[in-house]
Amino acid sequence: MKIYNTLTREKEEFVPLFENKALIYACGPTVYNYIHIGNARPACVFDVLRRFLEYRGFEVRFVQNFTDVDDKIIKKANEEGVSSAEIGERYIAEYQIDAEGLNIRPATVHPRATENIGRIIGLIQSLIDGGFAYEKNGDVYFRVAADPQYGKLSHMPLEELRAGARIEVGETKEDPMDFALWKAAKPNEPHWKSPWGEGRPGWHIECSAMAKGYLGDTIDIHCGGQDLVFPHHENEIAQSESANGVPFARYWLHNGYINVDHRKMSKSLGNFFTVREVAREYGYEPIRFLMLQAHYRSPINYSREIMEQCVSSLTRLYTCRDTLRRAIGVAKEIPAPPEVLAEINAYREEFITAMEDDLNTADGIAAVFELVRAANAAAASGAGKAELSAYLTMLTELCGVLGLLYQKPAEEEIPAEVAKLVADRAAARKAKDFALADRLREEIAALGYLVEETRQGTRVKKAGSV
Repeated sequence: MKIYNTLTREKEEFVPLFENKALIYACGPTVYNYIHIGNARPACVFDVLRRFLEYRGFEVRFVQNFTDVDDKIIKKANEEGVSSAEIGERYIAEYQIDAEGLNIRPATVHPRATENIGRIIGLIQSLIDGGFAYEKNGDVYFRVAADPQYGKLSHMPLEELRAGARIEVGETKEDPMDFALWKAAKPNEPHWKSPWGEGRPGWHIECSAMAKGYLGDTIDIHCGGQDLVFPHHENEIAQSESANGVPFARYWLHNGYINVDHRKMSKSLGNFFTVREVAREYGYEPIRFLMLQAHYRSPINYSREIMEQCVSSLTRLYTCRDTLRRAIGVAKEIPAPPEVLAEINAYREEFITAMEDDLNTADGIAAVFELVRAANAAAASGAGKAELSAYLTMLTELCGVLGLLYQKPAEEEIPAEVAKLVADRAAARKAKDFALADRLREEIAALGYLVEETRQGTRVKKAGSV
C-alpha cells in the first residue's frame, strides 16, 4: 500500500515498524461542543484506513484522544457556571452518539488529557533537562531554536514562521516562536500540581505524551485534518523527537478541508453545520458517504444538492442488496459459471488496487458501483443462487471495508415454503399457464407475502412492508 506522507510530500510504500502491525494515532476532538461536519471527515476517513489495513491482514492499534482541558472548554464551563470536567463528560458522550451514528468504530484506546497529567509532566521535565524547554513565572515553553529541524512538516523556513509569530499579553517567552508546554494556573481554571507550580498542560504536549504512552516513542501513522499541520503537528514532532531522540511518526496523513456551498465553513458566514443537525435531515450514513466519495486529500463541498446525491447513491446500494436477497430466495440451485466468479473477484481486485493507492475511496466506491451494475443484471436475468450469493457476499464485503450499508436492516429471508411457491409460479408464467400462476399468487398471499414483477426480476415481500 502506498500513502502520501505530508512529511516528505511523496507517496511512499507503507512499511510498518513491526511486521503485520500498524500503530496509528489520530487527533480526536476538543470536547466543548457538538462535532461539526469538518470534524466528521477525519473520523470517517481514518476509520476506513483502519478498516482497510485490517482487511489486508494488519493488526491495528488505533489511538484517538479526547482533549478535555483547553481554553474553549474552560470558557464554556465558566459561561455555564459548571466545571470543565462536566463539559468534557457531556461532549464526549455527545461525540460517541455521533460516532456511532457515523459507524466509526471505537478506538483501541480513547485516552483523555486529564487522565495523563503524570505522563505530560514527565515529558515536559525531560525537555527541560535536555535544554529544549525552560520555565518562566510558572509557565514552561518549548525552545524552538533548540530544534534545528523545526518546520520540516509544514515545509516552512523558521524565519517565515517567526515573522508571523506573536507574544500574547502576560507571556515571557525568549522567542515569539516558542510555545507553551505548561500554563500557570489562573482563576477559574482547572489545575494540577507540577514542579513549576500549579497549572495545566498546553495543547500540543498532550498528544505527544499520549502517543508515547499508548503506542511508543515511534509510531507508524499520525493522522488528522489539514488544519493541524501547523502548528499542532509541527509542535508535536519537535517535542517528541527532542525528548525521545528518535523519529516520532514515520507517516503523516492529513485530510482536506470541507467547504459549504463552495465557501469556507465558518460561524460568521452562517454556513456552519454540526453533524447532529445534518443527521436530523438526512441521517448519518449519507454524511459518511459524503466524506468517502472524494479522495481524502481533496477538498470537498457540502450542499443540499450533494447530500441528496449521497442519499441517492446509498439507495442504489441498498436496492441492489435487497434485490439480491430476494432473488436468492427464489433462484435455482445451479453452479455459478467460473467466468462469472472470476469477474466478481476482479471487482475486489479493482477495489483493493484503488484503496492501496493512497486510500482512494473515490475509485474504491466506483468499483463497488460497477459490481452493483453487474449484480443487478444477474438478478434480472434469472441467475442461479450460487452466482447471486457470490455477488451479495462481495457487495457486503467491500461495503464493510468502507463502513457502509449499516443503517437499514437487510430484508428478512423468504421462508422455504414461500420460495418454492414463488419458483412454481415463475415456472407457470414461463409456460404461459396464467391461471395456475394466479392461484399460486393467492397461496403466497395466504402465507402473508406479496409477489411483484420489477425490472430487476420478481420481488417477494411481507404483506404490509414497503
